[in-house]
Amino acid sequence: MDKKKFILEFIVEQDGVLLREFLHSHGISKRTLTAVKYDGGLLLVNGSEQTVRHLLKKGDTVTVQFPSEEPSVGLVPETGNLAIVYEDEAILIIDKPAAQGTIPSRDQPNGTIANFVAGKFEAEHVPSTVHVVTRLDTDTSGLVCIAKNRHIHHLLSGQMQTTGFERSYIAIAEGYIEKDTIIIEQPIGRKDGSIIERTVRQNGQYARTDVRVLSRFERNGEPYTSVSLRLHTGRTHQIRVHMQWLGHPLAGDDLYGGTRRLIGRQALHCASIGFRHPLTNEPMTFMSDLPADMVQLNPVSSQSK
Repeated sequence: MDKKKFILEFIVEQDGVLLREFLHSHGISKRTLTAVKYDGGLLLVNGSEQTVRHLLKKGDTVTVQFPSEEPSVGLVPETGNLAIVYEDEAILIIDKPAAQGTIPSRDQPNGTIANFVAGKFEAEHVPSTVHVVTRLDTDTSGLVCIAKNRHIHHLLSGQMQTTGFERSYIAIAEGYIEKDTIIIEQPIGRKDGSIIERTVRQNGQYARTDVRVLSRFERNGEPYTSVSLRLHTGRTHQIRVHMQWLGHPLAGDDLYGGTRRLIGRQALHCASIGFRHPLTNEPMTFMSDLPADMVQLNPVSSQSK
């Protein structure tokens, strides 16, 4: 069976605009237009194929038929369970459990969210590869956003660059954090001698994390702090590195100074994401409840998002 084409339609609202400029004003990138031109897509004006130099008139109907995308090399489609929170023609929101990778890696080449989404797309004849918009570390649980088309991915990435895409996390840190709110603005780069670990370093990339204390509590006589965190940037291991720099590594995060006495993975959960829908511009917010291992560590945190 042929794969369904991804198609967008627009109505022109003024005379004298070049098709190229009109499409650019609707967020269609030069790279996407090149793919449409050379990889099997179509640009139609009132049902007739046109070039990007075509001069539009008010009331014209512009149709963009995007080419089918081939799955990424090395991404094997698999059948598996996905906790789907929301889905439409453009986006897919999934609630990822801890211990499952977002994309294949050397340590987890199969069974990831991307493998299962690729299998879902193949079964449903979705003409796209897997475009992960928000990636989570393997042992971080919570919401993952996936775009169903390279154009949708481009639009959502644009929102992330302009802070229009909000991501909020709940974490449990070791020790008592004294201040109720903290803004951490510390650059992050790769740690010397490691291909995995990151660290705060002055020649790193700008990174900002907002921290808000939810509760302070004790377990087995040791102090912990439940916090809500908001990301303004998306550096690798950003929250984990910033909390280590603060002197309060996450419980269970033995890579960044935490201990696994009470929980077997970093106590970090993506609890909400919010953005404007890339096609309708409608504000959308999605929530995810804390998983059982974090609730058991501090039941109060599950009630304070």
